Amino acid sequence: MKSAVNKGWRPLLVFILLLVMWEGAARLFDVPAWLLPLPTQIAEEAFTGYSLYVSHIMSTITLSATGYLVGITVGVVVAILLFRIPFLQQAFYPLLILSQNIPVIVLAPLLVIWFGFGMLPKVIVIVLVCFFPVTIAALDGFRQTDRDMLYYLKMIGASNRQIFWKLQWPHSLPSLFSGLKIAATYSVMGAVISEWLGANKGIGVYMTLASSSFKTDRVFVAIVLIMILSLTYFGIILAVEKSVLRWRSQGGKESDGSTHS
Repeated sequence: MKSAVNKGWRPLLVFILLLVMWEGAARLFDVPAWLLPLPTQIAEEAFTGYSLYVSHIMSTITLSATGYLVGITVGVVVAILLFRIPFLQQAFYPLLILSQNIPVIVLAPLLVIWFGFGMLPKVIVIVLVCFFPVTIAALDGFRQTDRDMLYYLKMIGASNRQIFWKLQWPHSLPSLFSGLKIAATYSVMGAVISEWLGANKGIGVYMTLASSSFKTDRVFVAIVLIMILSLTYFGIILAVEKSVLRWRSQGGKESDGSTHS
């Protein structure tokens, strides 16, 4: 906790200085509020207009969390299948790369045409942006397995399934969590993009309404909310990562101790 505070005060100080410069420059040059609102105006709107966006926040949280959970599940399953079945990796891995070259904002209207204006196309958008970093990170983790341990398990007659679940899967966790953290931030972005296409609630809807009515301060409030949600998701995955990897390392030490004894 103390180290986190020691590391965190520098970027916080820079952020505060940027806000002070923004406030001073906007006042000095008398920039219109509809063009670039003051940070104090944005803060005031965030506090006084809470009732206007609270329901939008809950809608985006529900949508992004649902899409994220489905996306990481698909990502992990795809990674396992591609790694365990070399033929599938040779056939589909290039297609995975190509799929990320198509902008989601282009696919989203097609998904609405195909699946309507319900929750399904929105979840699909989030899955499309979340599964890829998870798949790539998991595959990299599987490939980075300790070679000496791999040869040892093969020498003692371990099956491929045992090697995967006892060695390759645990060793992939650090890389996998890197992908999960990236996907966590992408999930909020995907949710907002999907809400632009046709939703009744959500931060994306709140931002669209604010932009169309030239309420620029509300647009910045929406941006701040997106940043807070992304950082919250990132922090949750980071906490889970520390807990899981700590438990894994402690379990490894205990097993080593029992082996030597």
